[in-house]
Amino acid sequence: MATSRHIRVFDYVNQPYANVRDLLKSNPKTVFAKATKSAEERAEDVAAQLRVELGAVRVATDIAIRIHQVEETPATGRKGPVTRVQFEWEAAESPHLFPLMRADLAVYPLTATETQLEFSGNYKPPLKLFGTVVDALVGHRIAEAAVHRFVSEVNSYLKAALA
Repeated sequence: MATSRHIRVFDYVNQPYANVRDLLKSNPKTVFAKATKSAEERAEDVAAQLRVELGAVRVATDIAIRIHQVEETPATGRKGPVTRVQFEWEAAESPHLFPLMRADLAVYPLTATETQLEFSGNYKPPLKLFGTVVDALVGHRIAEAAVHRFVSEVNSYLKAALA
């Protein structure tokens, strides 16, 4: 039986928290989709895409993102404010061949001009025992690379949109 695997990735945006929060809260699904599509694809499509490059091999698949909740926790005492987007994604085509990712993207201020992005997600490898073996060999590294790229692309989109 496949066990859940955890991935956590951090990045930061050199923009004030309020600006990042407002853009992300306005329509997180669109932010994710626009961040993960190339510039020429963005104009007409709001589907998201995950891409990973493994040497000369490029793996890419369109993903369907479902936003479950966007919650904002105000600052209290010594803790600053946090905005958390709870979502999941799966492959848009042949989802049984790819893992279902359930994740949170939290944003919170680091300084007056920098905002932390924190991705925390869990996935189960597909294809039962075979998927667990593939995940142990290479799948987890592919998943980590895809998440790193996703967070980096969201970061780049936020920076460009807020510049």
